[in-house]
Amino acid sequence: MIMKGQKISDRYQIIKAIGEGGMANVYLAYDTILDRNVAVKVLRGDLAGDEKFVRRFQREALSASSLTHPNIVEVYDVGEDNGQYYIVMEYVEGKHLKNLIKKRGKLTTSEVIDIMLQITDGMSVAHDSYIIHRDIKPQNIMILENGLVKIMDFGIAMAMNSTQLTQTNSVMGSVHYLPPEQANGKGSTLQSDIYSMGIVMYELLTGSLPYKGDNAVEIALKHLKEPLPSIREILPNIPQSIENIIIKATAKNPKNRYADAREMHNDLLTCLDEDRIHEEKIKLPYPEVLDEKLKMMKKVAVEEKKEEPKKMEKKPVKKEKSKTAEKEKDEVISKQITKNDLKKQNKFLIALASIFTFLVVAITAVVILIPALTTSKELLIPDVTGYSVEDAITTLQNAGFKVASEQEKTSSEEIDVGKVVKTSPLANMKRTKGTEVKLIVSEGDTKITLEDYKGKNYLEIKGKLEALGVQVLVEKKETTNEKDEENIVLDQKPAAGEKVTVGDYVTLYIPNVDKYPDFTTGTYTYEDVVEYLKKYEVTVIKNEQVSSKKEGIVIGQSRAKGSRIVNGTSITITVAKKDSSGTTPEPEPSSGGCEETGLC
Repeated sequence: MIMKGQKISDRYQIIKAIGEGGMANVYLAYDTILDRNVAVKVLRGDLAGDEKFVRRFQREALSASSLTHPNIVEVYDVGEDNGQYYIVMEYVEGKHLKNLIKKRGKLTTSEVIDIMLQITDGMSVAHDSYIIHRDIKPQNIMILENGLVKIMDFGIAMAMNSTQLTQTNSVMGSVHYLPPEQANGKGSTLQSDIYSMGIVMYELLTGSLPYKGDNAVEIALKHLKEPLPSIREILPNIPQSIENIIIKATAKNPKNRYADAREMHNDLLTCLDEDRIHEEKIKLPYPEVLDEKLKMMKKVAVEEKKEEPKKMEKKPVKKEKSKTAEKEKDEVISKQITKNDLKKQNKFLIALASIFTFLVVAITAVVILIPALTTSKELLIPDVTGYSVEDAITTLQNAGFKVASEQEKTSSEEIDVGKVVKTSPLANMKRTKGTEVKLIVSEGDTKITLEDYKGKNYLEIKGKLEALGVQVLVEKKETTNEKDEENIVLDQKPAAGEKVTVGDYVTLYIPNVDKYPDFTTGTYTYEDVVEYLKKYEVTVIKNEQVSSKKEGIVIGQSRAKGSRIVNGTSITITVAKKDSSGTTPEPEPSSGGCEETGLC
């Protein structure tokens, strides 16, 4: 167990443990060189001696290190220190989507579309590199305070062209999000991630899981056999276009799903367009459920028919049949039965021999061929940070690597324009000779410095920031100042002076403005007003006045209809009462507000 204050590789000082998984423990640590907090994932001690687990753990780093996207947790470093294998990642402060679902239940349609667009955008980068996550579920997706989504734990991600024989065909993800092909013991494809994302989308919209059971096997069988419950039966008002996305993503037959995350992302982009909301319900082109049992039964029936012995020709027999004739007939039948038995035995022996041959070939492949394929020499990717593109290409090619023809651009305050910021995969990662490396080149400091937006109209600020490519979230915030106008920015995050890049999120906080209704419509009592204003913590003062109106009905209010409700303030309510003296009731107060009633 790693202790608080301990340093890994004389660089990462452990602050506290923040998570524990089946394969690794996660710690919050301080990077003493780059002066920042990071998350360090350390392979569990009891697994560090297992070469198979170590290889899987290293594969996580190698797969994830090549992925650069705002919606994917970034991998900074990977290494080994005194037998402890570790990965250093971006530290994300937020909560899991699972926690959000537990707290709020179902989310709004627009919230779900925003979250799914971010998930599919991030997974598009992984799928472009033929990397399968294999464990998409709300517990592996973080959401920050500003609404940014981060996909975590590519711990069981697998490159499709990987030749390593590990537990790649095992059912490793949570069974509630398990694709049918994995439940059936088959390998994963890009479409496996699509299925899991479809189940996540269903859960975000409904607040519940589509398949439940007493154990994992029961739930897995439901993924295999049972159709997904219709989301429009649960949420009748949801657009058909959204149900169509879920139907396509969660199809049992992978051929009916989206080809990859990018195709699903593009469909999500237009699902709320006016011309798509009432589109026809999707019909899947390929059969969804193949009845393997029925097919097998038909096959067996055909085989049995082929092997059925020819019927013996009936010859006319005299009534006086001798015992010798009867005996000869029995011998013929006995021989026929024996012949059939021998056929069946021969068939069984052939099948047994085939299985034995297959096992011999498979064991030979594992023992001899696979190690031969996987033991090719691995080279360290040179660190070409700060190099010109030409020098970086020369250095990488001399080291035995190919260089991608296209470069990726990124903003950098430290690296000059046109110089290399980093590579993908990262420097000092091990890769086989001939691996393609992409250069990520500096565009200079293209970050946008945020101004102080407090007191300005949020609509104007939102338009300016979005024109620069910054994504803007608007959240309402409680305020005790009655002078705060409805559209004025109260606060912002990040703060003024901080820098953001294209695609980053900025949150603008505006007053949570609710307005007083007209309590004098003849339907409100004093108790109704108290109940209505309870959530605003408004103090309700009762004033009674003789009136011809029904006793107990509100006939006046000190704050005008349409004026702002400010938390923690007070209002005086005038209630009708009967005249016990028999005199003429006084005129009823106006409901026009404190200026007219004098009850402020």
